[in-house]
Amino acid sequence: MADMLVCDFRATCVSWSNVDDFVMGGISDSTMLLDPDGGATFSGNLSLENAGGFASVRTVLENRNHEAFDGFRLRVKGDGKRYSFRIRNDDRFDGIVYRSDFDTVADRWTDICLPFSGFIPSFRGRALEDLSPLDSANIVQIGFLISNKQAGSFRLEIDRIEAYRTSGT
Repeated sequence: MADMLVCDFRATCVSWSNVDDFVMGGISDSTMLLDPDGGATFSGNLSLENAGGFASVRTVLENRNHEAFDGFRLRVKGDGKRYSFRIRNDDRFDGIVYRSDFDTVADRWTDICLPFSGFIPSFRGRALEDLSPLDSANIVQIGFLISNKQAGSFRLEIDRIEAYRTSGT
């Protein structure tokens, strides 16, 4: 089975919503802008004022079963900051999220492989122990987050998101 395109931002993953620290009094802001030729840009401003400090976007997937794959591959061009790719196994606004953090290289396209086995369950930024691993057969929501006191403007361009396999079956 070959790799599978999850998001091309033209036909798939076209509706994103932002969830920023305003939910707790902060003033950070973010958006996901889609390029009509494909790809998207997650950008905004991260503020630490008013106990803030995170900005995020998320989308609901149409195809939720990725059990035949080993992880997600992101093709991104970043700004040198650290981001988190987030997966939810439900359609809730709040609750447990599985995260995998990754670093970017400023102004360079990079392919980042995030194996499902490496996703850490967390709740509101804190890692959780003794929980079931990510259920790759039921990936309902995916998203991006920036936090960790990286104040200021940020920009992450995403060319595509794919589900990948490491073996050739």
